[in-house]
Amino acid sequence: MKNQSKSGNIIDDFNGIKVMVIGDVMTDSYVFGKVERISPEAPVPVVHITHREERPGGAANVAINLKALGAIPFLCSVTGDDISGSTFQTLLEKEGINTSYIQKVKGRKTTVKTRVIGNNHQLLRVDDETIEELSDNVGNAFAKHCIALMDTEKPGVIVLEDYDKGVLSELVITQLVNAALVRGIPTAVDPKKKNFNVYEGVTLFKPNLHELKSGIGVTVDKIDVPHLKEAVSTLLDKRRISIVMVTLSEAGVFIASRDEAMLLPAHVRNISDVSGAGDTVISVAALCLALNLPIGTIAGLANLAGGLVCEMVGVVPIDKKKFVEEADKHNIVDESVKR
Repeated sequence: MKNQSKSGNIIDDFNGIKVMVIGDVMTDSYVFGKVERISPEAPVPVVHITHREERPGGAANVAINLKALGAIPFLCSVTGDDISGSTFQTLLEKEGINTSYIQKVKGRKTTVKTRVIGNNHQLLRVDDETIEELSDNVGNAFAKHCIALMDTEKPGVIVLEDYDKGVLSELVITQLVNAALVRGIPTAVDPKKKNFNVYEGVTLFKPNLHELKSGIGVTVDKIDVPHLKEAVSTLLDKRRISIVMVTLSEAGVFIASRDEAMLLPAHVRNISDVSGAGDTVISVAALCLALNLPIGTIAGLANLAGGLVCEMVGVVPIDKKKFVEEADKHNIVDESVKR
């Protein structure tokens, strides 16, 4: 039975949407513990470990969020042919994510991010990884593999999840975006610094404010709408991007197309951890894109979803039931139409 609310109906429509998620994957490893004193050896907290966890991260977390929202994700990436890569694949299988489209490359290191959490707050992060781009041979093979999947599965939207770990090289990006354009498949991009200026002709581009500033080389205040509009105009016009959505942390989300622009404030939350919030935002935005929703609705629902996961410790997917309840509570769809 479908929800009776506008927001609930939209979120129900996420069910069954096929989404290709292409990009950098990793394992998010957590060491949880209690902090009761400072080390006598150095001014750092002593963490008494209570338990450890490992979760699929990066583009894999986007796939998990999509699955939690009722969509059907196809995760495409490259890992190392190493123990960490095998562990990552096992974690995906436990989450019910198809691992058939993950390619292993001998000699490449699988990214593992280890976070130390003390008293429910992140104290330290250690990254064990490689950030080398795929070789041209591997990159061409990977792009060909992804394009073949576009034709067999015919996704409603494609997410390019770029963590600057080397899977989305300029060569790969160009081939994937061009293939999507030819096939009329909308693309949603979560960029990082290195390839920021490579993405042209995509449908939705979602940098955070820091990425926007460094990517186009300007200083922008997060609540200055005229300056934000001016900053993203280059992306909309010269890069032929249809929609730019800039996440502004505690200030909310700014979204713009060639015809309209708006700033949506963040909802008041008890923030525990911002890790993975961007993955949730791009997941919801991509599904809204697949449904061809107005930009106000895209920003409103994505903004709300990102805030909800920040109330949890660690990288966790959105709770769909709570998402619907909160969307109804805040009249997200109605408010977006009024703007």
